[in-house]
Amino acid sequence: MPDPIEGVPGRYWTRLADGRIQCDVCPRECKLQEGQRGLCFVRARSGDGIVLTTYGRSSGYCIDPIEKKPLNHFLPGTPVLSFGTAGCNLTCKFCQNWDISKSRAMDRLMDHASPEAIAGAAIDTGCRSVAYTYNDPVIFLEYAVDVAAACRARGVRNVAVSAGYVKEGARAEFFGAMDAANIDLKGFTENFYAKLCTGNLAAVLDTLSYIRHETDVWLEITTLLIPGHNDSEAEIHAMTQWVKEQLGPDVPLHFTAFHPDYRMLDVPRTPGETLTRSRRIARENGLRYVYTGNVHDKEGGSTYCRACGARLIGRDWYELSDWSLTPAGNCAACGAACPGVFEARPGNWGRRRQPVRLADYAASSPDGASA
Repeated sequence: MPDPIEGVPGRYWTRLADGRIQCDVCPRECKLQEGQRGLCFVRARSGDGIVLTTYGRSSGYCIDPIEKKPLNHFLPGTPVLSFGTAGCNLTCKFCQNWDISKSRAMDRLMDHASPEAIAGAAIDTGCRSVAYTYNDPVIFLEYAVDVAAACRARGVRNVAVSAGYVKEGARAEFFGAMDAANIDLKGFTENFYAKLCTGNLAAVLDTLSYIRHETDVWLEITTLLIPGHNDSEAEIHAMTQWVKEQLGPDVPLHFTAFHPDYRMLDVPRTPGETLTRSRRIARENGLRYVYTGNVHDKEGGSTYCRACGARLIGRDWYELSDWSLTPAGNCAACGAACPGVFEARPGNWGRRRQPVRLADYAASSPDGASA
């Protein structure tokens, strides 16, 4: 018998008739013998249950602009304390964070922190929110939910950056702890998900519908456009029509540029005209807030009034310029409401990216928990 794997008990699993234990966090439903790990690598069979092996351990912390998540309608201009762990429950060949999400080396998780220490660090650094990102946070659900509770207790909001590949029960707990989410809709065909991600599209669409219609979580969507794989006009038409019909016209959609990485080094960068064309198609299909990302494009990065067309928030990359929203979040020119979570004035964090050592802020946590 292999030695038990150490970790914090997981909450979503089923004992099968053949003695295996099925992990019920995501649709992959890994069925594990003693000592085996799921595809995500961080959830494992230990004794009579599933454990999370990365609780309290991170690949690093960084203060980012909230626009980098990307979220354009959630506390614009403010800093967000971002962190992830290791592993992922999809196998995307185009992963842009593959050194973290595909990691199988637990010793790379050098930064330790309790939930209270993370909340304290967010307060001390002036961050309005904490983002669970870099790798998919649904696989470290128990840790994310505990951090989120500590943050809410101190008035810090929670942001999930996820592919939305999660089962119904775990989904309710995870998103119940979040205030905003950006879901990565990787493509709009089952073939794309099967060949490039070893997942399925239907599960992600179900998550999007759940967030939009059954929670109060502010939702935005990102699609990385990969030349020759998910960027055809027909696919963009189908995807944006689905978003309009199933989620509504006010859910912001971000089209971002691919760069060669991981196992798709032979695919060229996304041309700027592909992003512009996709944004035009989405707007023609009735989506009101469509953005381009990973490029310098003030037109495609800015927010415009749905009624009069005035520029409400000017952006170039992650830098804000114009601000024409009233304190109530309405257009200053015509009074039409702009959906989102806004404050009277935008933040001024800009495009800075600032690494953080949690140990420097451990003393600020209510119980003095060390990082």
